[in-house]
Amino acid sequence: MNWAWWSTFIAPATWRLRWEDRLSPGLHEADIVVLGSPKPEEIPLTWIQPGTTVLNCSHDFLSGKVGCGSPRIHFGGLIEEDDVSLLAAALRIQNMVSSGRRWLREQQHRRWRLHCLKLQPLSPVPSDIEISRGQTPKAVDVLAKEIGLLADEIEIYGKSKAKVRLSVLERLKNQADGKYVLVAGITPTPLGEGKSTVTIGLVQALTAHLNVNSFACLRQPSQGPTFGVKGGAAGGGYAQVIPMEEFNLHLTGDIHAITAANNLLAAAIDTRILHENTQTDKALYNRLVPLVNGVREFSEIQLARLKKLGVNKTDPSTLTEEEVSKFARLDINPSTITWQRVLDTNDRFLRKITIGQGNTEKGYSRQAQFDITVASEIMAVLALTDSLADMKARLGRMVVASDKSGQPVTADDLGVTGALTVLMKDAIKPNLMQTLEGTPVFVHAGPFANIAHGNSSVLADKIALKLVGEEGFVVTEAGFGADIGMEKFFNIKCRASGLVPNVVVLVATVRALKMHGGGPSVSAHIKFRYVKTELNGCCNLQKQIQIAQLFGVPVVVALNVFKTDTRAEVDLVCELAKRAGAFDAVPCYHWSVGGKGSVDLARAVREAASKRSRFQFLYDVQVRSIVDKIRTIAQAVYGAKDIELSPEAQAKIDRYTQQGFGNLPICMAKTHLSLSHQPDKKGVPRDFILPISDVRASIGAGFIYPLVGTMSTMPGLPTRPCFYDIDLDTKTEQVKGLF
Repeated sequence: MNWAWWSTFIAPATWRLRWEDRLSPGLHEADIVVLGSPKPEEIPLTWIQPGTTVLNCSHDFLSGKVGCGSPRIHFGGLIEEDDVSLLAAALRIQNMVSSGRRWLREQQHRRWRLHCLKLQPLSPVPSDIEISRGQTPKAVDVLAKEIGLLADEIEIYGKSKAKVRLSVLERLKNQADGKYVLVAGITPTPLGEGKSTVTIGLVQALTAHLNVNSFACLRQPSQGPTFGVKGGAAGGGYAQVIPMEEFNLHLTGDIHAITAANNLLAAAIDTRILHENTQTDKALYNRLVPLVNGVREFSEIQLARLKKLGVNKTDPSTLTEEEVSKFARLDINPSTITWQRVLDTNDRFLRKITIGQGNTEKGYSRQAQFDITVASEIMAVLALTDSLADMKARLGRMVVASDKSGQPVTADDLGVTGALTVLMKDAIKPNLMQTLEGTPVFVHAGPFANIAHGNSSVLADKIALKLVGEEGFVVTEAGFGADIGMEKFFNIKCRASGLVPNVVVLVATVRALKMHGGGPSVSAHIKFRYVKTELNGCCNLQKQIQIAQLFGVPVVVALNVFKTDTRAEVDLVCELAKRAGAFDAVPCYHWSVGGKGSVDLARAVREAASKRSRFQFLYDVQVRSIVDKIRTIAQAVYGAKDIELSPEAQAKIDRYTQQGFGNLPICMAKTHLSLSHQPDKKGVPRDFILPISDVRASIGAGFIYPLVGTMSTMPGLPTRPCFYDIDLDTKTEQVKGLF
């Protein structure tokens, strides 16, 4: 509501000669106009916007009589009220002011009136899926209303999921952000150390037990680990996102949308090469700009390509032969294609394939590969974008290959950007779910941290930070160890979002520290076989604390306690963490009792967040070269002595630098099972040389992507995958065996 008229335009319109210069533009912006002139017809209608409410209080000022008998003035397109007295007008204005103030108060931050769900923990703790099914989630529209979302800001999927429209950011743009907390971890075992579980336990503690607005922001799990080794990512025990089977399987289809968009672009690349190899310039041009009802017209994206080529023409018939050839031929060099097809399943036999062997492909074949969907650049674009327009621009900038003269070829050049955006238009909206205790969760984007940047979406974080308000907390999680997910969160995600974290929560477990101290490997079938009490592996925890301190953010260590841990072990880990520089170190029991078991962690995080953050990036993207930035991460974060570039990696770096991409941050693809490139090197390896086997460029996402050692972007299945235990009860339609 525009209230500017209150002080400026309440004056009688008889003053308009004196106020004309000020009155005219002001009336044009007003929502309500009060007429107090005996000659309202003298006010030009052009001064008043259509749709404005007009209160006609015309009267004879000498007699004080209301001029109801005067000829009625017709304001075309305006909402004209019946003639009213000045008192009635004043009362109406007072009511509108009161309503406006009430509406503004409702839009401003307030502590949520959240109905939290009660837990009744059992001992021994049942399976994750049994716990999930034992809790009835709130209807998602009820949850949305509780946290301040309006009815037209959500799109409901079933009973327990909803997408949140980006319009909420515009409505809350003046709202102060809450505190921003990152959950990272030590170098994990193959089973993970419970970062998702800690994240959920922490927000359950903050909101359900300390009455503090809080939001968890998680990645959507890939089908690869869900059916492979690690299982789902909904948390565990009494700290879960529910319903866990909906969370772990298809959710709202975002990963499928990414798969479709990625593979459409891959198909466009090979198809374009085929058609350019088999057609003349003229035939190619005539098919790219076909006659429709006797007229040729460029599409919008084709006009953009012409502009990029320096051809300032809009009539297809006016291009010269040279311009036709430049426009029609991308001249892609097949050996430079970096865009791969994707599938959201672990399938080692797709790591190297040959495409184009059918007769219809006319002998054009090449070696290619599949990546897992969450390694797609489109997933990274989704996770780093901040608006629909920004996503479209990023998709268009994605570089898929180089042409034969060495220049980058983009999705825009292939003409596919608009179609990719259409496929992704719903995926850009964060997914709203809830924890076992009824607190809100955003699930959005799912890049792996070892082969991508490993963080949930910027948009989910930004919306959550507005919804929790200045005193609230947003807790997001970075994949794998702090050396991978956290480093990328700071150097890539924070650089893209402009957000500054307040606290790092570093998750550790006794079992992982024992493994790093020389204990046996952890496997899915022998989870608790440690008996020794020495914790020499705490060196890994100390190193990860030091990595977080490089960025100037206070660290709270969350020790995820297992039933086999002794009190002495728990106390020793917490003491060593504090000596290493942690702000605090707290044992957590959320897995067995829910948010109640993480109240001490929540209090420690609140206290740490009250301290001043001295956040800083590890390197300056504009000053350092690609090689320097890779070396800085290898030495300062991993502890390497130096790096070693393969000839292929060096050639790619030279090409990307020549193409103008040298000022981008670095996203290392490295094993998550060691600080080094060798998964079996535990603890804190030293004096190793980090081999860089290849380098890719994710220009749309905005980073350079080196591959360390033999890192694969398509995982494989183990001898006994999780799918052996997953089944469907065909009578009840309930999923069994997910964890």
